[in-house]
Amino acid sequence: MARQIASERDLQDDHVGVRRRQWSKELPDVDTVGMAILGRARWITLKVRPPIEAVFAEHGLDTGEFDVLATLLRSGPPYRLRPTELFQQLMITSGGLTPRLARLEKAGLIERPPSESDGRSLPVQLTTLGRERAEAAFRADMTVETDLLRCLNDQEKEDLGRLLAKLAIALDT
Repeated sequence: MARQIASERDLQDDHVGVRRRQWSKELPDVDTVGMAILGRARWITLKVRPPIEAVFAEHGLDTGEFDVLATLLRSGPPYRLRPTELFQQLMITSGGLTPRLARLEKAGLIERPPSESDGRSLPVQLTTLGRERAEAAFRADMTVETDLLRCLNDQEKEDLGRLLAKLAIALDT
């Protein structure tokens, strides 16, 4: 999927590099370094979505459904969270979570057992099938993502990950 960069010149000839050169002629006083980073980040996100979404579709899931299952799986045994914990971790509204839960429950991937401590709340728990599906989809997704990054060497991946984390933390505060 990802290709090897032919030369350093390719790094300036992508769609963002072309736009930056155009802007530097038209408005030379405007700093376009934000475009160099954020424009490329947006383009990368749009480019990698289809192959990643295809992985989830192969496992009978959409991205939102996978996010629910993966969040439950990451939480560890007993793979159960309260709906409030789920939508906070997923960064969505409770209204956005409800239809996902309904689809996953209908598919037998989650169950809503009564809470032992709160009779008003129905926790969300992975079923055995849900756990198996989440794990298989995650493994396949990581294989695709590794392939998408193969044009970078190990040090470049580490550096890029560290720099993106620094930016993400700064934007989050």
